[in-house]
Amino acid sequence: MSARAAFSGSYRAGEVDFLLRRLPQADFVDVAEKEALIQSGRRHYSQMLSPESRPSERYMALFDEACRANNARMARDCLRLAHLIAARSQHRLAIVSLARAGTPVGVVVTRLLHELFGRDATHFSVSIVRDRGIDAAALRHILALGHRPDAIVFVDGWTGKGVIARELAGSVEVFNVRHGTHIDAGLHVLSDLAGAAACAASCDDYLIPSSILNATVSGLVSRTVMNQDMRADDFHGCVFYDQFAEADRSQAFADELLRLALAQSPEQPRAAPIDAPAARARSQTYIAGAMRRYGVADVNLVKPGIGEATRVLLRRAPRLVVLRDPAAPEVAHLAVLAEEKQVPVEIDPDLPYHAVSLIRSASDG
Repeated sequence: MSARAAFSGSYRAGEVDFLLRRLPQADFVDVAEKEALIQSGRRHYSQMLSPESRPSERYMALFDEACRANNARMARDCLRLAHLIAARSQHRLAIVSLARAGTPVGVVVTRLLHELFGRDATHFSVSIVRDRGIDAAALRHILALGHRPDAIVFVDGWTGKGVIARELAGSVEVFNVRHGTHIDAGLHVLSDLAGAAACAASCDDYLIPSSILNATVSGLVSRTVMNQDMRADDFHGCVFYDQFAEADRSQAFADELLRLALAQSPEQPRAAPIDAPAARARSQTYIAGAMRRYGVADVNLVKPGIGEATRVLLRRAPRLVVLRDPAAPEVAHLAVLAEEKQVPVEIDPDLPYHAVSLIRSASDG
């Protein structure tokens, strides 16, 4: 498939253009083998995919409960981001969400820009990979469509340790030097746990419902992959899980968030002042302490916050889940996943987040 063939996944046409190359098939690697390959340095995580499965009925019930409890807050934070983005530039906006966690946020924010603020905005979802950077072919494609560099806005769901925010900043700087552009690499997120975003609706570790599902809340698109046959002008790749169509909640989830945001629209809430330095200090202090406490040598094996902790249980080899309060509704899904995968759970009432997951080191066997 051509690198130029964008598609909308399971969203309605016009909601998003995934600037991803749909792979006809993927060489799936099971989680244990993938973890060993990553940690040994023999393969980069972006070169491999583990297969996803359809969520169980028990797990989907937890997702529905998470939506009932948290969709109103997520909608309000999407509204806050839309309000701030609308004030940023009067030009036609290119909302560039980072696939996949940023995709639902980008869909909702772009629709709010259209329907509430009367702004001309197009939503693209692109790949960014730790240690590899933003998909430069996708950025070139957006510019070739006539979008101004200063009207590109990057959107994601949350920050964990701030790795992706820093990756974005570094790779966009390289892109700007090579292409003579002035794209702002600032990241816009709902929750900035690491104090690394340019703009955030909050720094709170709350349950963003879309964080607890994979493809079935992100347009049926897999995590992005940079496979071996990728050429310089190709978009990063993905698998389209159309076999999960009956379980897909992507469009319905975005529609409900939009409805809730528009119901709040008379307030047009501005984001409260965010104490990013405090969030950054909290993150750095906790990570350093956790590495000492648990004997972790690689910072990439520590994943703070609900969203990152969930990702570990869904697609990595978890060693331990740490919860501040096991009875908190925000972590009910983590308790279920830990039980299903037989992962130990530790309780730490002093945890600065609702949850943290540790990835098992390959040297532990």
